[in-house]
Amino acid sequence: MRNWAGTIDHGTARTLRPRTVDELRRIVAESPHVRAAGAGHSFSGVLSPASTVVLLDGLPPVVDVDPRAGTVTVSAGMRYAGVAEALHREGFALANLASLPDITVAGAVATGTHGSGDTVGSLAAAVTGLETVGPDGDLVRLRRDVDGDTFAGSVVGLGALGVVTRVTLEIEPAFEVVQSVRVDVPLDAVRDRLDEVFAAAYSVSVFTTWDDRANLWLKRRTDRPAVPLPLGTPADRPLNPVPGADPAPCTTQLDAPGPWHERLPHIRTGTAPDVGEELQSEYFLPRSAARAAFRALRALGPVLAPVLQVGEVRTVRGDDLWLSPVHGRDSVAFHFTWVKDADRVAPVIAAVEEALAPLGARPHWAKLTAMGAAAILAGYPRAADFRELLHKADPDGKFRNDVVDALFPRRTQGT
Repeated sequence: MRNWAGTIDHGTARTLRPRTVDELRRIVAESPHVRAAGAGHSFSGVLSPASTVVLLDGLPPVVDVDPRAGTVTVSAGMRYAGVAEALHREGFALANLASLPDITVAGAVATGTHGSGDTVGSLAAAVTGLETVGPDGDLVRLRRDVDGDTFAGSVVGLGALGVVTRVTLEIEPAFEVVQSVRVDVPLDAVRDRLDEVFAAAYSVSVFTTWDDRANLWLKRRTDRPAVPLPLGTPADRPLNPVPGADPAPCTTQLDAPGPWHERLPHIRTGTAPDVGEELQSEYFLPRSAARAAFRALRALGPVLAPVLQVGEVRTVRGDDLWLSPVHGRDSVAFHFTWVKDADRVAPVIAAVEEALAPLGARPHWAKLTAMGAAAILAGYPRAADFRELLHKADPDGKFRNDVVDALFPRRTQGT
């Protein structure tokens, strides 16, 4: 088993695919060290495995809609694409999706993965309930409206609190989206009119190679008024976010209306290659620091150019989840898709972090970073509380890995 980019190898780990939750519970109870693996769309070691790896895609798929509560409970190993299609058939929608729909619900939630939109949070922010297998094989159920701090500390859990089996998500009535792209937009105009740009549609992405130009991907809900944005010119053909790349895998553009789940992602389900020829990193900054970050990255343009395929800027509404990268603040996320050459990319990532760290940057849990544990956790006011929660939930470290240990050292006598 390897991750999608082929850069993380699960090695000799025993890999099991339980077919029932009871079978999963037995595996967890009998294993001294176990981790769950999702779709593999991770570039960091945070999801690196244990001696036993469980794959959750063999569990029976569940999409249980509760219209009165406005929620859906789903099998955690399902991918968002399957959840979205089932929800849409029932006349419902999720508020947002990530750029790639072929990622698992559990993996995306555990790492704070997100889409874009001033008014919507990360995928984890939609969670109202969790069901998890604890270290003794016991089922632990948490609800947002009942379990308060424990719930807020558990949602973005980095896979360290147990194996999540079911997730309950907020839903709303299905809606349609039109997607348009505006090209040749001056990047300085995006910086200077940031609020106007990101208010121009329900979901907005700014794609740039950090020279002097950008393309704006605008995803507008048809049940809401259109907002004019006199920047750049409308694209006259479908485009890929990566300059010069084939647009065939991308979701439909050119203002053609379509269901929410066929427009909110950038990439159509089932079209991502089996192996990703790229590396990724991403940083979440407070919205107040966005303009300074634009200036810093423009200055780094010549350093970025040799190894950058494309950069993307998105907005995410803040939340109260302890390890969410947008905890306590509305954020602007700066994403980088690099060439697949770790030796050349590593010093550039370090340069980006040197520029963005003083602005309050938090790296994405599932993507590459050169920041040390202390520097990362300095951005999380509830980090010490999570360490305590981790010790209580898994005192023997059954669900830990090297990255979790570096971030949250095991308790020793007297600590």
